[in-house]
This record gives sequence, C-alpha cells and structure tokens, in this order.
Amino acid sequence: MKLVKCPRCDLNYIREDEKYCKICLRELKGEKHEDEVELCSICNEAPVLPGKDVCLFCLKEMSKSNSGDDEQSEEIQEGIEPDTIGDMDDVSAMDEIIPDVEPEEDIPSQEFGEIENELSLEDVREDEERKADDEDEEEDR
Repeated sequence: MKLVKCPRCDLNYIREDEKYCKICLRELKGEKHEDEVELCSICNEAPVLPGKDVCLFCLKEMSKSNSGDDEQSEEIQEGIEPDTIGDMDDVSAMDEIIPDVEPEEDIPSQEFGEIENELSLEDVREDEERKADDEDEEEDR
C-alpha cells in the first residue's frame, strides 16, 4: 500500500487505489465543510461571536462591568489636577544631558590596562579550563 498525492489538490496523500482525497470528494459531491461550533470560553453554553471567544450575553455582561470601571477611572483622572503633579516639562522638549568627561582623565592608562587584563575573556576561559583539569586530576586520584 503506497501513498501518493491527490491528483486534484496535490496536497493530501491517498492510497494508490483511491481516486481523490476525502476533502476533494466532499467538494465534488457538493457538500460544504461545516466548522465545529465553538462555545463561549466563559459560560461554555452559547456559540461564540465571529472573531471573539465569548458569546453575545457574556460580551454584554463584560461591557457592563467595564463601563463601571471606566466611570471609576474617569473619577480618578478628574481627581488629579495638573498643579499637583508639579512643573514637569514635556519629555520631547528636554535636552539630552551629555557629561563633559575626558577619557584620558577618567581612568589612567596604567589602570586601564590592568582592568582590561582582569576582564579578558581569554583569561577567564583559561582559568575555567585549569579548574576543570584540576578537578579531573583530583577525581582520578
């Protein structure tokens, strides 16, 4: 029993003795493929609305509860006055602060070389290899 691609759609595999795949046979007979009805993720009773995961009733309930939250957030927004925030400039109007530091004065060249050696990845890798070798030698003893 060898599988070959359907000659009509060239997507699905069928046995050699079959003429078309199940999907093509269904289309040729004129049957429409019915999608499974998805149930609401909240109540698990009613079918969902197109493009949503909840039914109409649950969506209305959610919008009612959200509208109450919006009223509360609006009251909070109204309670905050711009004078209480302080004199804050718009972020886009702020200038970038660039410190005036000369690299030569920041770290002396001798210390910079020492720091560079301490932070070298090659040295770290070599140290790790030495530790691993030492541990292997201790295990062999």
